[in-house]
Amino acid sequence: MNPTVKLENHKSRWQHFKTEIIKSKHYYILMAPFVILFLTFTIIPVFMSLGVSFTYYNLLERPRFIGLDNYLKLLLDDEVFIIALRNTLILAVVTGPISYLMAFLFAWLINELRPKLRSFMTLIFYAPSISGNAFLMWLLIFSGDIHGYANAFLIRMGFINNPILWLNNPQYMMTVIIIVQLWLSLGVSFLAFIAGLQSVDKTLFESGAIDGVKNRWQELWYITLPSMKPQLLFGAVMQITTSLAIAEVSMQLVGFPSVQYAGHTIVTHLIDYGSIRFDLGYASAIATLLFLLMMTTNLVVRNILRKVGD
Repeated sequence: MNPTVKLENHKSRWQHFKTEIIKSKHYYILMAPFVILFLTFTIIPVFMSLGVSFTYYNLLERPRFIGLDNYLKLLLDDEVFIIALRNTLILAVVTGPISYLMAFLFAWLINELRPKLRSFMTLIFYAPSISGNAFLMWLLIFSGDIHGYANAFLIRMGFINNPILWLNNPQYMMTVIIIVQLWLSLGVSFLAFIAGLQSVDKTLFESGAIDGVKNRWQELWYITLPSMKPQLLFGAVMQITTSLAIAEVSMQLVGFPSVQYAGHTIVTHLIDYGSIRFDLGYASAIATLLFLLMMTTNLVVRNILRKVGD
């Protein structure tokens, strides 16, 4: 193509782009606060953390570039991180899919109720995720003496003779964390699913009946799920992020650090190095690996959800 013609085309596209921006300036102005905050507190810190992960930085000295040493130490020499990675993957594999399915199932059932009862049940199911005293109840249930509700029930029923140290015995720690995490994990995904179910066009069910949809399960697969793919994807992202970032449950219930690191996760390992030891370079390497793990899992789940209803 003639260079002059290419230059004219480029100028024409640029002029069109500027015109569109000027026409839509009000939208950009409204978006600006969110974009600025998102860049300042999310995007820029991610890239800063990536850069710091290649250094030794303890807040007292200037960052010193050490290349891949943090990553090599993390993957080859840090036995506690391997324990934390294993625990995190177990929690993610168990609590992620189960809590996702539970959130959708309860949302689907509650959506069938009358409006007032539906609102009440929605509050009941969402309340645990915003309760500030949630862990106090579970500490009472899994108390290691005979007064703990779990021990008292099992002793009374004759299943055990002596109290179980639920929160101090590595054999039971992961089970307790999984139970509590499942109870807490309905939250935002549950609300997203309720909203998605409410937004499904009711006329699609009539059209589906004409096209041969015969029962509620076919309605769910061919109409409901495809109509709420955005909510399904949002719920999946939230569940993945939550299941891979478990820390508060472990710290509140089994201590920090837990006995034999039985309740240790990647995030508690990150907190250990970032907030206690102040080895920010190493903590940034942990954060980077966790970020890559989350992104990879999100991409896999997104590809799976695209096939829903096909």
